[in-house]
Amino acid sequence: MESNEINIYCDESCHLLNDNNKVMVIGGIICPHEDRKEIYRDIKNLKLKHGISKFAEIKWTKVSYSKENFYLELIDYFFNNPKLGFRAIFLEKNTLNHKKFNQTPDEFYYKMYYLMLKGIFESNYQYNIYLDIKDTLGYNKINLLKNICNKLQTRKEYSYKLVKKIQEVRSHEVELVQLADLLIGAVGYVNRKLNSNQAKINLINSIKQKSGYSLTTSTFLKESKFNLFHWEPQKETMIWD
Repeated sequence: MESNEINIYCDESCHLLNDNNKVMVIGGIICPHEDRKEIYRDIKNLKLKHGISKFAEIKWTKVSYSKENFYLELIDYFFNNPKLGFRAIFLEKNTLNHKKFNQTPDEFYYKMYYLMLKGIFESNYQYNIYLDIKDTLGYNKINLLKNICNKLQTRKEYSYKLVKKIQEVRSHEVELVQLADLLIGAVGYVNRKLNSNQAKINLINSIKQKSGYSLTTSTFLKESKFNLFHWEPQKETMIWD
């Protein structure tokens, strides 16, 4: 019997207020809970095929000419595997006005996480969400995010809590958090209009070709393989809706 549990492996890029980067990206890799071990094994075998230690961490910052073929084949693996999906939300931080909406940068961060995850959730599934460990305040943060996500239940849209578990993990131990980092990095690189690393440009071109999207605009709302949401502030914004 097929499981109704879905795992989402999340990461973010340039979410801090004063990090001198204009574009913030939050995203996650989606896969059925029951298929996670097979996918971990496939990615480790792909590393070994290219002479890379199976313990080596996949990261956008590590994309280079010497490892380009590995990363290109990893992108092929993602797009060819029907069990994997990706969704990300991205925005220009210079458009933000936290004072206007009476919110702190941290509150806005969780609202964006909520919007990213909301685009994944379906009523007939339960979700396990894995976040890369960022700091010592993680326990409080993940409980806040879980409460935010499960607020949907109060609207009587679902008969049970959507989020079964939220857990912090160490990214170097979880291949699918690493894959999320890679795809988030590509989205951020394009939208920051960077072009100094040819291996990264080649990877981005592969993603564009396989997804059919430019990576600079929102995709169709129901796009299940490579879903992007370009968030822009509205004159009248109810961010939770």
